Amino acid sequence: MQAFVMREIGQVGLMDKPVPRPGPLDAVIRTTAALICTSDSHTVQGGIGPRENLTLGHEGVGVVHEVGDEVTAFRPGDRVLVGAITPDWGDLASQNGHPSQSGGPLGGFKFANSKDGVFAEYFHVNEADANLAKIPDGVPDEMAVYCADMLSTGFMGAENGNIPIGGTVAVLAQGPVGLMATAGAKLRGAGLVIGVESVPSRQKLARDYGADEIVDFTTEDVVERVLDLTQGQGVDTAIEALGADVTFQTAIKITRPGGTVSNTGYYGEGEFVRIPRIEWGVGMADKTITTGLCPGGRLRMERLLRVLESKRLDPTHMTTHTFRFDEMERAFEVSDKKLDDMVKVLITFS
Repeated sequence: MQAFVMREIGQVGLMDKPVPRPGPLDAVIRTTAALICTSDSHTVQGGIGPRENLTLGHEGVGVVHEVGDEVTAFRPGDRVLVGAITPDWGDLASQNGHPSQSGGPLGGFKFANSKDGVFAEYFHVNEADANLAKIPDGVPDEMAVYCADMLSTGFMGAENGNIPIGGTVAVLAQGPVGLMATAGAKLRGAGLVIGVESVPSRQKLARDYGADEIVDFTTEDVVERVLDLTQGQGVDTAIEALGADVTFQTAIKITRPGGTVSNTGYYGEGEFVRIPRIEWGVGMADKTITTGLCPGGRLRMERLLRVLESKRLDPTHMTTHTFRFDEMERAFEVSDKKLDDMVKVLITFS
């Protein structure tokens, strides 16, 4: 089969690999659609260290090709979604109430980290009964694939943010995760959602997904503007959806005492993330900082698919580019360099 790999730090390309085989609890999926994520760029740039000929990608859907002898819920031919995070559910962290974790700092983030990812004609999934979800007939592949990471991570930002009904929320950065955090905040009942973004096309998408106000950090001071919109109080919840030190500091500054900073960002560089001391109340402002790894698992994926099936959200408005798998190198360049007003790149497999 063909696979799109990270040959070494800074180098990618297509190569031949054998089709994987499942263990007793596992499955092999024939890929039908995938999405490129900024995390793939972080990986290629060395964000998780050197890798050699590692298949990239962690957002994929497909058709079950083969299952292990002990898999009971899925059969060849089933159309399935696979979460970007595929924990080992017997791990102590999972048993302790953190289902996206599975030992180590990157937990259940196995694809394109500790094992080959989904940018291949076939890919392997551990613990299939727990990590696959059947896609409803009314949900097309190009929509379902957004549940693997973007919906799960973005909604996590809203869920972890402790948003009160009618509360105030700021979402810093309106990339795909930020856009889904914005949508999640609206679904959670926020009364005011503020999107922080400078790119006009993303500003429009933010409004489409529920932002009531847009703050452009290139033309105005974010802290001043957010405080003005909240009568000087700050927001109940600030969702950091970029993964940058400056954005994290801003999130602290605009969160009211007793509020929550919900971090979804992937910090791909730098040794430290700083907390502004005064705005943190010199450590005593009762500001909660939550972090999380994209929740995975069958139950999570089934719930997200239900949101799509009931037409409460259409994430495909974020798809700005579509490429065939044999055009993967160009597709990755467009995503990596954010060319042509890119928001999200979809890969189709024949």
